[in-house]
Amino acid sequence: MGFAELRKAYRVGSLEESELTDDPTELLTAWLRRAVEAGEAEPNAMALATVGADGRPSVRFVLLKDLTQAGVTFFTNYGSRKAHELDTSHTAAVALWWPHLERQVRVEGRVERLSRAASEEYFNSRPRGSQLGAWTSPQSQPLASRAELEALAAEVRARFADGEVPCPPGWGGYLLRPERVEFWQGRDDRLHDRFLYSLEGGTWSRSRLAP
Repeated sequence: MGFAELRKAYRVGSLEESELTDDPTELLTAWLRRAVEAGEAEPNAMALATVGADGRPSVRFVLLKDLTQAGVTFFTNYGSRKAHELDTSHTAAVALWWPHLERQVRVEGRVERLSRAASEEYFNSRPRGSQLGAWTSPQSQPLASRAELEALAAEVRARFADGEVPCPPGWGGYLLRPERVEFWQGRDDRLHDRFLYSLEGGTWSRSRLAP
């Protein structure tokens, strides 16, 4: 099945240098807010790319849960493939894509685990079903069937009954500290606007890139 004739013209907007902020976090915050206002289905969904010890890359979608001057925060099972790769390389890249706005942002940098207190604080804010799910799933491990997963879920529901669900010891957050941030705005005839922020000696520099 070919897609050679499948094309879309990008004409929603532009990105001028005058719109850029000194710190990319400020612009990313504004773009995220605009994505929410535009009704993007999952405005905080981002593709997280990691690399294994063998140099093999892998990518999957996760949810951005906090954005501060320190960086981008997300959560996962510490026994998952992504966690093993993050803990080994201490680096990652994420990409956010908002089709209605014809925009994307890429962030690259160093990664570190959040404190236990920070992970527990977020976990306690999650819906009960999500809390139980974190205890249920041996993430990234093989399962014999769907029935096995449902049996695990039933055991977890019975274990906690109507009581409080604590944060699992093998679950928590990561902070991606940005070192490179690229903003991309789709433009007509594939002449897109691209601006790259690079952190050098604690100071952000920026440049326009060819599309």
